[in-house]
Amino acid sequence: MTTSAPSLSSPSTLVGLLWPSRDDARFAALRAIVLMVVGTALLTVSAKVQVPLPYVPMTLQTLVVLMIGATYGWRLGGATVALYLAEGAMGMPVFANTPPLAAGIGYFMSPTGGFLFGFVAAALVMGFMAERGWDRSLLRVIVMMSIGHAVILGSGFAWLSVLMPAAKAWAVGIAPFIAATILKTALAVALMQAAWSVTRRGGKA
Repeated sequence: MTTSAPSLSSPSTLVGLLWPSRDDARFAALRAIVLMVVGTALLTVSAKVQVPLPYVPMTLQTLVVLMIGATYGWRLGGATVALYLAEGAMGMPVFANTPPLAAGIGYFMSPTGGFLFGFVAAALVMGFMAERGWDRSLLRVIVMMSIGHAVILGSGFAWLSVLMPAAKAWAVGIAPFIAATILKTALAVALMQAAWSVTRRGGKA
C-alpha cells in the first residue's frame, strides 16, 4: 500500500531525473534523508579542504553549496544546507575551523556566520533557477553560478560589516576570495555542463 507524498526535489532537476521520487510517503522520506545525509557529508568534507586565513578560511564549500542547490532543487537543496547548519548548531564539528573552535550556536556570531547563512540563501536561489532551466545552457549557468556566489559573498560581507568597518570587512572577507570565486564559478559551470551532457546521452533529459 502506498500513500501520496509531495517530493522535496523537482523532477526537472538533475537529482529529480536521475533518481525520481514516487507517490509513496516512505520512499519519498527515505530518498530525501539519503540525499540530505550525502549533501551534508559533502559540505563537511569541503569545509575541511581549506586555505587558512585570519578571519574567514578559504574552502570548497561555496562550490558544493551551489552544486547541491542546482542539482537538488530549492526545497531539498535548501533543506540540506539548513540541516548542515543545524548539525553545527548542535555542536557537531562540521564547520571549517571546528576544531580547534567549538561548534554550537555561538559559532554563528563569528566572522564566518554571515557566509553560513548565505549558504542557505544561495542554495534556495540556485534551486529556484535550476528548476526553471537555468542550469542547462552555458550562458545561463554562468550567470546562475555567479549569482549564487554573489549571494554568499554579499551575506558574508554584510555580517562582517557589523563586526568591523566596511573597508576592513572587504579587505579580509571579500578581496582574498575574488580569484578563488572566479575559479570555483568556472568549475561549477563545467560540472553542471558535464552532468547534463552525460544525462542527455543517457536519454534521461
